[in-house]
Amino acid sequence: MKLTQVETGQSYMTALSKNNILNNSYKRLSVQVSLTGLSFLVSHQDTKDAIFFTEKNFDRNYTPEELLFEIQDHIAREPVLNDNFASVSIVYATNMFAVVPTPLFDETKLSDYLKFNAKILANDFMTYDSLSNHDMVVVYVPFVNINNYFFDHYGEFQYFHSSSVLLKTILDSEKHGTAPKVFIHIRKEQFDFIVLDKGQLQLCNAYAYKTPEDYMYYVLFCLEQLNLNPDSIETYLIGDVDKTDALYEISYRYIRNISFYKTSFEGISFTESDLSHQHFLLKNSL
Repeated sequence: MKLTQVETGQSYMTALSKNNILNNSYKRLSVQVSLTGLSFLVSHQDTKDAIFFTEKNFDRNYTPEELLFEIQDHIAREPVLNDNFASVSIVYATNMFAVVPTPLFDETKLSDYLKFNAKILANDFMTYDSLSNHDMVVVYVPFVNINNYFFDHYGEFQYFHSSSVLLKTILDSEKHGTAPKVFIHIRKEQFDFIVLDKGQLQLCNAYAYKTPEDYMYYVLFCLEQLNLNPDSIETYLIGDVDKTDALYEISYRYIRNISFYKTSFEGISFTESDLSHQHFLLKNSL
């Protein structure tokens, strides 16, 4: 269970921040933005230790305009978020993306990659992240109003799509894999489903769900379509899940070989109850 102060959108601060010995030029700010919540992380740029962390979950999908208001409100109320930072980055965790093999990618056809699996508008701004080491590109729609605000407030910054962070981290770690593996990254009302075989990407998609049964339907359907046996396939859970959750319980019931994904951030926790597989996007955007 998360700490009460995190549930209410207040802040959890580590002992590092209380020492107040860090020069601002060694701090970096990472922000995770989704329609169902926000997370802010201030960390030491070199050691990657957490200095400050806060998150807020919403009870429904917010619009980009509502998200901007929440971001502005958070930054206005937290002095640490108004420091000067060595670097600032945003991770957009949305379902408006498509993964394209580099040989098939054409920068002039971004809307064509998105229009079949995401609702896009004529005036939507589209961009892409290049995963050059893995010969693929992630096309997505960032929120221009939020990007403009961050540029006005902080100056130069970087932004990525969450699937880029997921894919790069997992593919880098599993490049010598010899068997099929499934990775399920869970967030509120949405999960990302990634399948590798011998270290090569077979599937990357996002699914919305309301109930554990919805979630399990999509998982089993994907396994069936890829001829993967739930009694034998190695399956790893990532993100907002622990052994007390209904999603873990139903996963364990239908998938025999399931575990939490181990990351390189074993020693870093943002909250007192934080596990290594949780807050995966922020940890691996450092």
